[in-house]
Amino acid sequence: MQNLLKGLVQKNSTKIVLVVLDGLGGLPVNGKTELEAAKTPNLDALARDGACGLHVPVAYGITPGSGPGHFSLFGYSPIEFQIGRGILEALGLGMDVRKTDICLRCNYATIKDGLIQDRRAGRIPTEQSSKITARLQSAIRKIDDAEILFAPGMEHRFAVIFRFPEPLSSDADAVNDTDPQKEGKASLQPMAAAQAAERVARVAEKFVAAVAAELKEEKQANYLLLRGFSVMPHIPSFDEVYGLNAVAIANYPMYGGLAKLVGMKTPHVPGGVPEEIAFLKANYSSHDFFFVHVKKVDSYGEDGNFEGKCSRIEEFDALLPRILALNPDVLVITGDHSTPALMMGHSWHPVPVVVKSPYVLGGLCSGFSERECTKGELGIFPTVNLMPLALANAGRLKKFGA
Repeated sequence: MQNLLKGLVQKNSTKIVLVVLDGLGGLPVNGKTELEAAKTPNLDALARDGACGLHVPVAYGITPGSGPGHFSLFGYSPIEFQIGRGILEALGLGMDVRKTDICLRCNYATIKDGLIQDRRAGRIPTEQSSKITARLQSAIRKIDDAEILFAPGMEHRFAVIFRFPEPLSSDADAVNDTDPQKEGKASLQPMAAAQAAERVARVAEKFVAAVAAELKEEKQANYLLLRGFSVMPHIPSFDEVYGLNAVAIANYPMYGGLAKLVGMKTPHVPGGVPEEIAFLKANYSSHDFFFVHVKKVDSYGEDGNFEGKCSRIEEFDALLPRILALNPDVLVITGDHSTPALMMGHSWHPVPVVVKSPYVLGGLCSGFSERECTKGELGIFPTVNLMPLALANAGRLKKFGA
């Protein structure tokens, strides 16, 4: 698809805004999904006039991680470009990533009697976790021949780089996560799935033991879980593929890292959704593609907090008029995957989407929800087709063929 688009892309002065409400899709609780239960007059009005549908991030029945979900939204095949979460977190935190590096996204966790009690250590405050991360950096600097580099993240998250003396092969990151994905289980041993990854797995095993020894007196963050072993990949840039000067407005590091990987500008935007929209407004003349990421919708879904997820959707809905006031040529609002509070995690369910532009049919949906979006003109489609739709609605694609 991207090779096709390269020959069709044409530049103009239009503006495209992509808003990603992380984990947007849901499932019914007492008969209604989170989108159906939330009061969303602005999203509903947008859906009545816009083009609606549902998209499938990877394939039917496949539950996507955040990386594959966003890559699909950006028009990159998540199967062709399989990116580990570690590289995204490291780049998002501003770490200098080299071809000698293995990147990891880590969670502080709570362990008791050898079993994980809380995979996120109670979502400890960022200030507290940053102090712990600084302490670990002082205590653990090298394991075998790998230099160990830490970067504090938000809440329970942080990034680590294992820096080896020489460049690594593409399969050096073939090591499993140690996160069992459920409480009440022991963490997993890091195991190599390729010969080139064997010494990485050995370093990881020693690293976990060293961190556990250092954190044993902590009440909450007394352990860590390793996720997303990854090396630096080669990805064609957004400008190269789409001819777009793109900026990411995302205050969680992993999403900034993902945007940086495809060549978007990734300025630091502290604060919440109001600050993100204020940044969008202040920098509207400087770019032609804006990726705006809203995280907490997903967080409440993962916590199984149905009402909390509804409240975050409602919070965004109340702020939506500020984006509409900019009158973007194309506005896309969707999620990277579904995170039903009912399931307390990501799911395979198609994700609702609405596209606003002068060139849509509209008038088919009475509101913005999973069930209403099944009635929309976009139908159910692969997520990688969303970028071509946005470009077409922005007048940025020439005719194909004679």
